[in-house]
Formats: sequence, C-alpha cells, structure tokens
Amino acid sequence: MKILISNDDGYQAPGIVALHDALKTLDGVEVEVVAPEHNNSAKSNALTLHSPLSVHKAHNGFRYVNGTPADCVHIALTGLLGYRPDLVVSGINNGANMGDDTIYSGTVGAAMEGYLFGIPAIAFSQVDKGWGEIEAAAAKAREMVAQMVAQQLVTETPWLLNVNIPNLPLNALKSIKLCRLGRRHAAERVIVQESPRGEAMYWIGGAGAAKDDAEGTDFHATAQGHVSVTPLKVDLTDHDNLGYWAQTASRWVEGAQGAPAA
Repeated sequence: MKILISNDDGYQAPGIVALHDALKTLDGVEVEVVAPEHNNSAKSNALTLHSPLSVHKAHNGFRYVNGTPADCVHIALTGLLGYRPDLVVSGINNGANMGDDTIYSGTVGAAMEGYLFGIPAIAFSQVDKGWGEIEAAAAKAREMVAQMVAQQLVTETPWLLNVNIPNLPLNALKSIKLCRLGRRHAAERVIVQESPRGEAMYWIGGAGAAKDDAEGTDFHATAQGHVSVTPLKVDLTDHDNLGYWAQTASRWVEGAQGAPAA
C-alpha cells in the first residue's frame, strides 16, 4: 500500500515530519512526501497556472514544491510519482480546521485534490497551534489509518475525511466522534498599518469565534476531548432550495420575454 503525504505548513513543519515518521512504521506501507516549500495556510484548493513549478528533494527524502498544497498533490498524481497512491493524507496541521475553516484550509485542499482524482483522502489537524503533543496526534493518526486499512476502507471508492485532534497526551484523548461542521461568526476586522513610505497595509483579521458549536459539531466534540471526524463532499449545490430557484428562474425568463426591446 502506498500513501502520499502533503500539508500546507511546509515540508519542514513538525506536523508533517511526525505524521511521516508515524505512518512509515505501518506494516506493508510505503509513504512519500510531496509538500510545499513554504507555509501555504489558507490557500484552499488554489492551483498555480501562470508560473512554473519546481520540485526539489530535501536531505530526509521529502520532496518540496514552490507552490500550493493542491499543486503538490496535483503534480504528484499527474506525473511526478509515476504511480497511483492508495491513500492521500494531509497534515498534521498547526491549528484547527473546523467549521467554516475547511473552505479556506490548504490542509483540506491538499486532501481534496486527492479525492478529486478518485483517491481516498484524510486531512489531519491539531486543535491548538504550537505543536503541543504532536507525537500523540501522529500516533492517533497512525492508529486511524491502520484501522481503515484493516477494515478494508481504503479501496478504489474515494472518500474525504476531515479530522481534528485535541492537543492532549495519547491516553487522554477520548474516542472518535463523527461530527458535522460547526459554523463561525464573521472574521475579525482587517488590521491596517502604515508602511515606512506612508502607504496603508492591510492584514487579514483573525477567524471569528464559534457561532454554532452545539452538540454534534466538530467544535463541541473537540472541546470535550474527542477526536472529531467529519466526512466532506465537493458538491456545493444548494439541493434544499433548487425548487425555489427553479420558480425564481422561470419568473426571470418570463420577465425577460415581456421586456420591451432596447
């Protein structure tokens, strides 16, 4: 079995090193790392289309790319590796990817790129920044992947899981909870500073606080010490309101037909 590992914090980040070291100890598993050269947090699914991408190999065998997380997985799957991995694993991210964060997350974006190519994929994140208890998080990730392999869940049928692990010792982590995504309040205000030349500089504000952290959400589960697991999908269609918009669209058409010619 072959596993491709990527992330968005960069190939030297403690999270990806710990994840690689944990997964490579699985029996019958080969792991390979293709990750960004630098931190690419919040790059989502972005692909680099107007600049060339370069690939280099680090002293530890990791390959790194001057591009986004999705770039790394994309070029790995479309020619760099020379084979099709059985599983794509992204992380371990330095901080949570819960609720609305998943839309922006480069960690999730890397895993999603594998999913879009028809490969099962998992995005792993720690709840708090700072890499506290990273070895425990890596051990939990290894345990979860081992269970998925043992239960024959890693097949040709793709799926996409978003996993958030509290920064706790391994024996303090509670059971896995299957969750829905929570929601956040709107992001904090932009931070404005003045450059040495007197020009305004803008920094994106911090993420908003949890808005929907009710029981059943990833926010609630991790706050209780559980490992949250949320199955994701790519279809953004608002299926619940298709009927409403069908009626609205028909009125648009009628209105356009009855409008006087310009």
